[in-house]
This record gives sequence, structure tokens and C-alpha cells, in this order.
Amino acid sequence: MTNPTSIDPATMTRDRVEAAAATLGRRVRVTPVITVDGSTFGVDATVTMKLEFLQHSGTFKARGALHFLLVNDISAAGVTAASGGNHGVAVAWAAAQLGLPVTIFVPTISAPAKVARLRALGAEVVQVGRVYAEALEACRDHEATTGATAIHAYDAADVVAGAGTTGREFETQVAAAGLPALDAVLVACGGGGLAGGLAGWLGARTEIVACETAGTAAWAAARAAGRPVDVEVTGVAADALGATRLGRLAFATLQSVGATSAVVDDGATVAARRFLWDDFRLAVEASAAVPVAALRTGAWRPEAGAHIGVIICGANTSPGDLERPPTESSTDQEGDR
Repeated sequence: MTNPTSIDPATMTRDRVEAAAATLGRRVRVTPVITVDGSTFGVDATVTMKLEFLQHSGTFKARGALHFLLVNDISAAGVTAASGGNHGVAVAWAAAQLGLPVTIFVPTISAPAKVARLRALGAEVVQVGRVYAEALEACRDHEATTGATAIHAYDAADVVAGAGTTGREFETQVAAAGLPALDAVLVACGGGGLAGGLAGWLGARTEIVACETAGTAAWAAARAAGRPVDVEVTGVAADALGATRLGRLAFATLQSVGATSAVVDDGATVAARRFLWDDFRLAVEASAAVPVAALRTGAWRPEAGAHIGVIICGANTSPGDLERPPTESSTDQEGDR
């Protein structure tokens, strides 16, 4: 066991992702892939989607949360996080696998369904403050007074390495199916944990396209500024992609491999989410549809005949939302992608 590597400014590496995969072993699901003609998306390419939303806890985040807990010394006071969304659910799930006490801090106006799910996973849920920032402050106070081990949603090296195993698994599945190597992988990006992990594994040999909405464009802003900068967060994907600033580890890794950017608007995101339901019967959250929106709108265009990978990363949503556009979330902007 090692001490928590909470914030690590170095780049993510292939070796670290490989080690994370060995640690996780069969504790996480091997999520399926499906390959289709890109004409379905309006592109002259082959598209392979990795259905990571079928992972434990409903998102890729189970990988990073569990890896963190497996390789760090955890306080006798247990584990804590501030989140009413995907990060909190993943931490609660991972803690339950290891029999660890877990306390999740959420805003008072978090959706009752999210709170119920956290409790069903065995978490002690503390509802405090009207916005995520106030819940985060309370979580930090809890960490300071009890010594509980806190898990950052996207800027912890062990979390990012765990997320990177998604890319390792994807590449292995493509090869096993006898398909050409992936020329590019499109992935939703909020704080950058998943995008940074993919970049750490795939390196510069596969183009990484970090996809965001105009209201959650932390990577696009950081890329333009040459460093992570604060952005205003709004829109339909804010609950999952709403990091006010890209993580340092993600930025360093994405920059090192020459990752590119694709930004779409809310309308395209809602349309892409509905497209995934209508054409594939995939019920996913808005953030998971952002890479699909980038392909369908031409925000990023592949070379003719290319093989494109798309990570469909999360499904913590209400199926009823598929019949109507989701409303903007301004209360739980944790940016945990």
C-alpha cells in the first residue's frame, strides 16, 4: 500500500495504467464494444463505440475509485467525497466492495433519486448547502476533523490511472476482433480524468479528441491559454462535465500527446442523446452523448476511411428524460469526467 497520491502534476503514463489494470483485475466489468458503419453518424469512417456506461456504478468512474482504494492506505475513519452525482456513486460503490465506511456530502437540493442510490450503496449521506461548493466545503471539514480519506474526482493520479484502463481494455478488444487499430478516440471531458487516462495509455499513436459542450469547455480554454484556467459552467451537461478548471494531471498528459478539442452546443448534445436511443436503444446521460454530437455535427471530422473509437461513458440518468430535453443543472457541477 502507498500513501494517497492526491494531486500529481506529472503526466499519466502507460506503465501506471498497466499497473492499475493488474490491480483491478476482474473487480471491474469488461464493458462491450459495438462497431458500425460511420454513415450512421454522417461520417466516412468505421465507428466502434465502447459501452462503458454499463460499468459498475453506471460510469467509468468505478475503475478509478476502486483503484484508489486498493492502492492507498485508507483511514480508519473511512472514505469521503463531495458529490451527488457520478463520482459519489462510484466512491460509494467502491467502498462497499471493500467493506469501508463512506460518507458522501451532497447539496440539499440534490435529486432524491441520487440520494436514495447513495444510501442503497451503504453510504452515509450528509445533505448540506444549496450548491456543490458548499457540500465540498463541508466534506473538507469532515476530512480535517475525522482524518477520513478523501478521493478527488479527477485530479488524483491513482484515479486517472484507473480511468485509463478503459482505453487499455478498448484497444485490446479492437485487436481481438481483428479490426484495424483506432486512428482516434473521442471522449467526453470535464475535469479530464477519463481523457487524461486514455491519453496516458494510448499516447500520441492514437489521436485523443476531448469533447465538451460550450458551457463546459475547460479543456478548450486550457488549450488556448496554455494552462488550466477557470471557466463559467452552464448547460445540459454541467452536472457531469462541469469542472470550473481542468485538472493539472489531465492537462499535462493531454498536452504531451497533442490531444485535440471538439466543442458542441447543448442542442447538438440533446439531439445526439436522443439519436443513441432512437438508433441503438442506448439510454445514456447527456455528457455521454457529447462525443457523438461532435461526430454528427462535424465539430471534429475524421479522415476518410478511418477507424474511430467513441467512449460512451455514463448512464446515470432518468429514462424519462429521453422524451424531453434534460434541464440545465447549476447545483451539482462537480465535473467528474
